[in-house]
Amino acid sequence: MHSLQPAFLADMGFSARDVATLRALGEYRGKRALYAGQRAETLAVLRAEALIESTDSSSRLEGITTPAVRLMALIERTTSPRDRSEQEIVGYHDALQSIHKGGRKMPVTVNVIRKLHQILYHLTPDEGGQWKVANNEFVEKDAQGDITRVLFKALPAEATPQAMDDLIVGYKQAIAEGNDPMVVMPLVVLDFVCIHPFRDGNGRVARLLTLLLLFHAGYEVGQYISLERLCENARESYFDTLEASSQGWRQGEHDVLPWLNYFWGVLIHAYEEFEQRVGQLDGVRGSKSEHVREAVGRKVSPFKIVDLERDCPGVSRETIRLVLREMKAEGLVRAEGRGRAARWIKIDVQR
Repeated sequence: MHSLQPAFLADMGFSARDVATLRALGEYRGKRALYAGQRAETLAVLRAEALIESTDSSSRLEGITTPAVRLMALIERTTSPRDRSEQEIVGYHDALQSIHKGGRKMPVTVNVIRKLHQILYHLTPDEGGQWKVANNEFVEKDAQGDITRVLFKALPAEATPQAMDDLIVGYKQAIAEGNDPMVVMPLVVLDFVCIHPFRDGNGRVARLLTLLLLFHAGYEVGQYISLERLCENARESYFDTLEASSQGWRQGEHDVLPWLNYFWGVLIHAYEEFEQRVGQLDGVRGSKSEHVREAVGRKVSPFKIVDLERDCPGVSRETIRLVLREMKAEGLVRAEGRGRAARWIKIDVQR
């Protein structure tokens, strides 16, 4: 049934182009390790931006939209969710953040997958982390959250628990037998989507699972570039390739290459953007950081981040926050309050 059975993996064939793509992804993984030690401040800015973008884009893929100002207020906890959609936005952010913080130590297990679903729904009346009890479908939704098409009928509810156990066993076995993780990971995601183990939230958990799998394989670009945003930008291909590769899945006669090529393409795009963004931020990082420090130095009375935004046009809020955290660690400023209401005060170091 699933894509990770040894016989199915053994029968897979790859073109010269596929092999070149896999080789390129391996090279990108090695390059990122070099950036980690050399550009810590730049990576911190990218991590903060990716967390916000991923929360926003994953929600939009499910037909959930919210204005940027409202999104930031929800993420920063300066306001409370007004409805279920906003509860799910905050839940996705929390689940995503848990992977960003502990992905390397978070095992890929059935219990962790259920925990991610539980976090996703922890603010809603529903109890997350429970397998579905009724049959469901994998559907595509528009920007209003309305179903535009049914992509396929998922695995029956009664078969779900065993299928999820088999999925994790198959994943671990495939990795232990030396299969390329960049082949195994998208197949895990494809099988998860075909099983569709939860009543709702399967697409979002699939994207969380993708990030977790990538962490374990050393492909951490999703921590710095929002994979959800890239999927949203190519949402038609995202749903089309999942639909194409799911046909015949129950019989083990499905063609996984449309989904594999889409998955690999998103990651190639992410690494290309990563290198571009690192170069851009490195080129201006010093001047922007000093610009913020100079603006703080001119302050006499307590100030807010919005005051520094006015004083430092062209400098992102995340960069300003990063500089303030640095100055706080250096004992140059302190904060009163939290979130948007926080006020910052200079410390007289001569006392």
